[in-house]
Amino acid sequence: MAVEPSLKDLKSKPVKAAAGKSGKLAARIPRLILEARRVASTVIHGLHGRRRAGSGENFWQYRHFVSGEPAQNIDWRRSARDDHLYVREREWEASHTIWLWADRSPSMEFNSSLTEWSKLDRALVVSFALAEILVQGGERVGIPELMRPTANRNVIESMAQRIVHDTREAPSLPPNFAPAPFSEVVVLSDLWSPIPEFRRTIGQLAANGARGHVVQVCDPAEETFPYSGRVEFVESEGLGSVTAGRAETWRADYQTLLANHRAALRAETEAFGWTFTVHRTDRGPTELLFALHARMGANGVTSAVNSRHTPTQRGTAA
Repeated sequence: MAVEPSLKDLKSKPVKAAAGKSGKLAARIPRLILEARRVASTVIHGLHGRRRAGSGENFWQYRHFVSGEPAQNIDWRRSARDDHLYVREREWEASHTIWLWADRSPSMEFNSSLTEWSKLDRALVVSFALAEILVQGGERVGIPELMRPTANRNVIESMAQRIVHDTREAPSLPPNFAPAPFSEVVVLSDLWSPIPEFRRTIGQLAANGARGHVVQVCDPAEETFPYSGRVEFVESEGLGSVTAGRAETWRADYQTLLANHRAALRAETEAFGWTFTVHRTDRGPTELLFALHARMGANGVTSAVNSRHTPTQRGTAA
């Protein structure tokens, strides 16, 4: 006679599965931290600081005096050198909060033979490296529902600890939280969720005026669909499987669906004034980090939809 599982047993299954995945991730964390530190060091070496005019202490530049400004802003010593009036601008120094969220759902574990990196591992490396870069620049970094914003120099270790010890079932989209106005949110995910769910999530995060940067992390096989012959495709999040007799005949339809899905993601992201980028795991993370750093605090919408992270016009195909 079969025994019906108790409610406690049913509830424990997702927790046990999540704990098992955390254990596997924990074994990879040292490698990911080393790679993140290497990449962050390269990017920091190539940066000259996120400098913006503001109320800081350090001199940045002189600019021409604009009619209507208070006369007290004029730097008379510099203005005495020629026929123009100059204002002495100072570097923007006030730190603000950046929330970093890397998707850890089952689909992010995918890793084809075309690259050595799974989507999850690359998303974590980018997240760790970006945190290191931002903290070095005086910013505060947090993880929604896992880590309060911090400017601690050991930020990578703090992030890794909290991620490894989080045994909850990982969602495919960021949790619903309320980032403060003028803070920024970085989302790293494969973004295979339905568009209405994505729209609702981004709308909630942007409701208070926070700016954001969405990165779709893709395996090269998800872009090129290199399959042929009889192939069984298994959905990684429990929705079953489907078998193709001649997989190569599906390629054109698949790529059309991908392009349409990505165009919808881009449109929803830009509608809230956020940026959108596609990153392939067979490309190095350095260019992506430079691009994200450049967009932090910038005005306007920048959309990048290829593996080289270059801006494109709204509405162009990926």
